[in-house]
Amino acid sequence: MTPLSHRTQRQPRFSLVILWLVFGLAGDAVAAEGGLVLTPDLELVVALVILFVLLVFPVDALLFRPIFAALDARREQIEGTRARAQQLEADAEAALRRYEAAVQEVRVESDVARKAALSSAREASLAKTEGARHDAEGTLERARQEIAGELQGARATLRQQAEALAREAAASVLGRSLT
Repeated sequence: MTPLSHRTQRQPRFSLVILWLVFGLAGDAVAAEGGLVLTPDLELVVALVILFVLLVFPVDALLFRPIFAALDARREQIEGTRARAQQLEADAEAALRRYEAAVQEVRVESDVARKAALSSAREASLAKTEGARHDAEGTLERARQEIAGELQGARATLRQQAEALAREAAASVLGRSLT
């Protein structure tokens, strides 16, 4: 048997026992002509009213006023704390906006600086490339002139050698010297 099913079986028995005690021990009600008549004890009612009036002021001064004052102080403290929290939140939002604006400003400045540095680097690169191209063209032109000079020298040498060979060949074919 599970603990839950055991408990549900005990509850009806326990309730029946309590009901029997309440109704069994209660006295019979006194009825007058078919209705129940309750008459208050006048002395007891007057004494209770006087006691109530006498206790209202001390209880108010000793119990209710301090409780209400504490509740009011607590409410004011909570409202003050909420107001301070709202102010701190507003300050934090303002600081966050300033931070974001500063970050954006730095980004813009770094973008400008990066673009300027990139532009300067490109100009320097173009200048170096142009200088290297100019130097290469000068070197190429000097090499061409040197080659042209050597070519003319080689042609002149070949012409002389060709003429000498032609004379030798003609001399050997004719069998005599041509000079």
